[in-house]
Amino acid sequence: MPSTTRALLALATAAVMGVGLTGCDGSAAANPTTAATPTATHTPTFSPAVTPTLTPTSARTPTPAPLVLARGDRGVKVRELQARLRRAKVYALRVSGVYGAATERAVAAFQRAHDLPATGSVDVRTWALLRRLTPQPTRAELYPPAATGSARLDPRCRTGRVICISKSARRLYWVVDGEIRMSMSVRFGSAYQPTRNGEFRVYRKSRDHVSSLYHTPMPYAMFFSGGQAIHYSAGFARQGYAGTSHGCVNTRDRGKTAALFDTVRIGDKVVIYR
Repeated sequence: MPSTTRALLALATAAVMGVGLTGCDGSAAANPTTAATPTATHTPTFSPAVTPTLTPTSARTPTPAPLVLARGDRGVKVRELQARLRRAKVYALRVSGVYGAATERAVAAFQRAHDLPATGSVDVRTWALLRRLTPQPTRAELYPPAATGSARLDPRCRTGRVICISKSARRLYWVVDGEIRMSMSVRFGSAYQPTRNGEFRVYRKSRDHVSSLYHTPMPYAMFFSGGQAIHYSAGFARQGYAGTSHGCVNTRDRGKTAALFDTVRIGDKVVIYR
C-alpha cells in the first residue's frame, strides 16, 4: 500500500478512536480519553440541624432607692439636710429650708465622697448614711440667726440675686430676694488702686484664674468690672487687713468662696457701696 494512503488511513483511525495528537508532555497520547460511563453515586441526604431556641433571661436592673428629698423641696426636713451637710463640710451656705442648686451640688459631693451614685437627690441610702455620720442638728443650726449687718444692706441689694459688698463693714453678703444666704469678710484695694463703687454684673467666672498682670493665683474669680473681680486670696488669709488688693475684692474663707462661686451665675448683680 502506498505510504500516502497509509498515512491517511492512520489519521482516520485516530479520529475514530479519539486519540489526542497534541499535549505539553505527551500524556494525552499515552492515556486516550475513553468516554466513561458515569457511575451512579449516592448523594447523602442531610437533615437540617435543629438550632435550639434560647429563651433570653432579662437582665436584672437595680431598682433605684426611693427618694427622700430632691431639688424643689422645702421645709424642716430640708433644713435638717442642709445642717447635716454643713457638718459633713460639703455645704457652706446658710440653712434656708429650700432645696436648690447649691444643696443639690452638696448632696452630690457627699455621695461621691462615699461611693454612692452622685445624683444630687437624697435617696434612703444617702439619708441613712448622712444621719449616721452627723449629729442631730440643734435648733440654732436649723434656724440660724440672720447675718449681722443685714439692716445696713443697700436698697439695691434687696431684690433678686445680689453679691452685696459693704466697704464700711468689710463684709460681703450673698442675698437672694432680700434674704442673706451667706456672709464673709473681705478686703479691698488701696487708695492708689481702689475698688470701684457702684452696681455691676458678673460677666465672667474663672475657677483657677491666674493674674495676667501679676502672675499670682486668683482662685474662684468672679469678674464684675474690667479686671476687678471677687476672689479668694491666700495673702488675705495669712495677713488679714495688714495688706490690700490691687483693686479686687479679696476673700479669705476658701470654702465659702468656693460655695459662692458655684452658686453665682453670669449676670448676677454686684453692688459695692460705702
